Amino acid sequence: MATANKELTLIQKSIPHIQQRYNWDCGVTCVLMVLPEDDRNDFLANFSKICEEEDFGQTTCTIDLCYLLKRYNIEHCMYTISQLPNKRTLRTFSNTTAFRICKRFANASIDGIKVVDAVLSTKDILSHVTTKGPAIVLVDAALLSCDLCKHNKLTSEFRRILGGSYRGHYIVVVGWSGGKLLYLDPARPAPLCATVPARLQNSRLAPGTDRDIILIYCDYR
Repeated sequence: MATANKELTLIQKSIPHIQQRYNWDCGVTCVLMVLPEDDRNDFLANFSKICEEEDFGQTTCTIDLCYLLKRYNIEHCMYTISQLPNKRTLRTFSNTTAFRICKRFANASIDGIKVVDAVLSTKDILSHVTTKGPAIVLVDAALLSCDLCKHNKLTSEFRRILGGSYRGHYIVVVGWSGGKLLYLDPARPAPLCATVPARLQNSRLAPGTDRDIILIYCDYR
């Protein structure tokens, strides 16, 4: 990465950090973070009703997050390598969930949701978050550690060396400072986390993530 970028400090400052309330709602919480305040309050006030209307229960996939963003008119684009439930996660889904995911992908373009079959590089993510808006990223949680709060440091090193089971988790990448990507983790109480690009790359390219990422087109600076 260019030396000039290492000196850049730019954070989408007005994005609040919100902790998830359940063991399944990390992705939904990431959507809450990127919503404008009035929409966020509406979602929180009608949380159960909206989840019921969206019909994802307690099993959310990246395409479900896109439909939530569409519900609140947030411009975005999803990148993935598979518009189908992957084999690693399919065994945890009911037939109803798998059908919903397939149907949502099939109807995405009709419903005004842009899905692109491509893999974004860390450089692509950096370019986006420093000029256009945040990014919701699916990672293997056990492979991602924070250099500020030291969360998961040992776990990620052991997983990198020894392997282990996939733990899907969503974060919001919001900026870049001192050679590290800055992100909000709904599972952590810390308001801001940071990691080196290689560690984020390893966690988001892990089997099971399908390289899913949602770029948000809204300047929060």
